[in-house]
Amino acid sequence: MGYVNPINKAACLELLCESNYKKLIRLIPELLKINVTAVGISPERPDLTLSIIERSHYTLTIKLSHRFSCATDYPITPDVTIRMYKDAQLAEVLNDCDRSEVYRVYKDPAQINEILHYKWRLNYFLEKWLDHCLTTDYTFNDENQTSSALS
Repeated sequence: MGYVNPINKAACLELLCESNYKKLIRLIPELLKINVTAVGISPERPDLTLSIIERSHYTLTIKLSHRFSCATDYPITPDVTIRMYKDAQLAEVLNDCDRSEVYRVYKDPAQINEILHYKWRLNYFLEKWLDHCLTTDYTFNDENQTSSALS
């Protein structure tokens, strides 16, 4: 996969998070109504699993993963934790199965360039993964979803 390294990462990161929010909603149209879990299926593709980690009035934290096997000891990758900001319509990756959350890696706020670079890599990966998922026709069936009035 090619890597893009923009000069103004802060502005580009915001645009990337906006784009990722829209892609998540396109991929999972009822995402904001799912209460606990959902499973996306696509012919001859591994299932795409969604878990709601936290829900508040303005944010939704989710975990999105591919399940390549039914075995419980089989690694789930990619395994991405995403915070969605519903009012701003942004989706930001908090961490993935290979990398910790930003605040655990960079304890010194003066490392702003490194922090932006780290966040950029996480969110750029999500963009490419969502692009892939959108081209493979995943469908999230109603029987796998639990609705909630909070959205």
